[in-house]
Amino acid sequence: MQRCFVRSSIIWLFLITTTQGTLYLSCEKDNDLYQVLKNNNIQCVRCDNPKQAVKQAPQSAGVLILAQGYPLTATAIEPALLDEAMRKNLRLYIEFPKRITDIRLGSIQTTPLARCVVTSDLFGEALPAMCILAIHACHFVSSENETPHLALAKVAGFDKAVFGLEGTTVYPLLFDHPDHTNILIATTKLSQCVTGRYAPTRSWQLIWRRILQWLDPELPDNPLTWTQTVRPTYAENDPLPADAQREAVIRGIDWHDNAKMLVHESWSDELNKYGAGNAVGPAPQPNWPIGDGTHGLLEGVHSGIDPSDGSQKIRWWLRTDVNGESSIAFALRGLIDGDTRSRTVAANLADWVYVNSGLFNNGDPLDGHYGLLGWAPDTRNRFYQDNDIKAILGIIGTAAVLKSERWDEALVKNILGNFRTTGQKGFRGNALSDPAVTHNGWQFYWKRDVVNFHPHYETWIWASYLWLYHKTGYEPLLDRTRLAITLTMNAYPDQWRWTNGFQQERGRMLLALAWLVRVDDTLQHREWLDQIANDMMEDQVACGAIREELGKIGMGSYAPPTSNAGYGTNEASLIQQNGDPLADMLYTCNFTLLGLHEAYAATGHDKYLQMENKLAEFFIRIQVSSEDHPELDGAWYRTFDYTQWDYWGSNADHGWGAWSVESGWTQGWITTVLALRELNLNLWDLSADSKIKRVFDPIRQQMIPDDMGSPTQTAGVHDVRK
Repeated sequence: MQRCFVRSSIIWLFLITTTQGTLYLSCEKDNDLYQVLKNNNIQCVRCDNPKQAVKQAPQSAGVLILAQGYPLTATAIEPALLDEAMRKNLRLYIEFPKRITDIRLGSIQTTPLARCVVTSDLFGEALPAMCILAIHACHFVSSENETPHLALAKVAGFDKAVFGLEGTTVYPLLFDHPDHTNILIATTKLSQCVTGRYAPTRSWQLIWRRILQWLDPELPDNPLTWTQTVRPTYAENDPLPADAQREAVIRGIDWHDNAKMLVHESWSDELNKYGAGNAVGPAPQPNWPIGDGTHGLLEGVHSGIDPSDGSQKIRWWLRTDVNGESSIAFALRGLIDGDTRSRTVAANLADWVYVNSGLFNNGDPLDGHYGLLGWAPDTRNRFYQDNDIKAILGIIGTAAVLKSERWDEALVKNILGNFRTTGQKGFRGNALSDPAVTHNGWQFYWKRDVVNFHPHYETWIWASYLWLYHKTGYEPLLDRTRLAITLTMNAYPDQWRWTNGFQQERGRMLLALAWLVRVDDTLQHREWLDQIANDMMEDQVACGAIREELGKIGMGSYAPPTSNAGYGTNEASLIQQNGDPLADMLYTCNFTLLGLHEAYAATGHDKYLQMENKLAEFFIRIQVSSEDHPELDGAWYRTFDYTQWDYWGSNADHGWGAWSVESGWTQGWITTVLALRELNLNLWDLSADSKIKRVFDPIRQQMIPDDMGSPTQTAGVHDVRK
């Protein structure tokens, strides 16, 4: 009798040991959560359907009924199934249900711009209420629950809903069954977190750890981890291999092929369908042929992420700046590893800008827009000097690498076309457009007395004027530019306007100041360069990132949204307030890297080199690595949260969100400067042997005749240090 009791006790203890901590899942074999549980050594049993899972689960076990038809088909839950689960005292997690007894559920819906918001204390201090997460293109079953743990809503904020849920429609995503405390309901597919690339990763790992502990309170409190399908190449503190920079350049150029950015002539139907109005369309198919630059380079990758497979759409626009500035990156890659195709692509992209695109105004020199580049095929009458300078700098570098003079005439016309529509004080304004330019004539702009303390739009073009002055000695190029820089630095910082952030204005100023030192090396000019660099250094964090920063309210063109309703309705900064731990690779860090590189080359100041080295290592670490998405491998996303070490930011910018890739502004310049570093070159010295002067004089006399003169106004100019 006693031995029988002991034996029964052993069997009972054995049953507890084998069932305790085991979770039962109704899901497909490739379900993300199921794979995560296995990889984290969490005991689980997979079943093909809900009925089987509930039947196999022992008394009081945890059961997860995961969506298998998301996003098109909701999960069918029969009343008898819930009755059986209640009889066995199971703890149930159900997602994307079609119907559940005693709960009113509606149709499958989706709402644009909405983000996931924590709305209870279920997830503890690590993820308090009002924290923001992303469920990309979230589809959900509508519900009227008033006390959810997670909700979907259009909210403003970086990682916290700064205006709460005020003035926005709230859709419950995760809540308790009102009548059964052991049933947890998700109206969407939270278990798609890996394939669907829900973000930030650490937050979703916390959410799933808490849900699993709710299902089984005895589950050990170990971190729940998984490998992101799209992730940074290196962790923050990983030692970098000796060849890391070289490999980053090669991967950065190979990305263009992986993502099919180089247009092939056979893609004409797709270009006609998607290529107008900054349109977004499906990515080119893997089996499509790749172009060689003859037909141009696409604008980049759209920020939206498909929840079913984590893929992203493409921006099918062809822009002159993107093509011109990308050419130098291809040319330099050819120097690094001898890749002859990259050299061919570089030349073809430069040809596309000035010949094949039809966007270079090279007709009548008397026309006001002569020498200017149209922005894109469907916006050819819009003229941004900030657009032209990126193409100009890229093609200056390409010509130097390829030792070619074939673009010299076009470069002179392009630089002078911008210069002669610049006013007496060296400013032109953010943009010009036809028919105004044609009506007014270039002389109208040449004689204007205008200032525009907005470095994002103004300063890089000044660098080309200084470069051309150095090659030709044409004094007005220096005079007007030096005056404009003087006035701009005298106005720093209170009178500066900013675009998406103030930090980018500083970053754009560095190149012009560095090249001013090249042609007019004075103590004042070095102090200005040092002033901007010092202010940026205060915001360079330990990992090398330059923290984004907002300027004075009212001085910005695209400030953060001031309400939930304003989120995603315009261009915007991807931080909500100063201190948000974000680096921007579209507007700030990319251009700053070139500015620091040229500043060190111009001055030999070790501080600039140290800042540059830290920023370059940061870029190498955060370059995208992905086996699941080779079309993204080697890219750089717009934003990075350096505290979470993840691609994250407010997605408020309706054009270029957190997960976008810009082929020229971002990919082009980051790859270019890393290549220059690898080759121990800089853009100024690389192009030092340019013979552009041989074609300059006749073009200049035709475009800016001597009798126009160049009266430079100096009233009000003073030394900012005095």
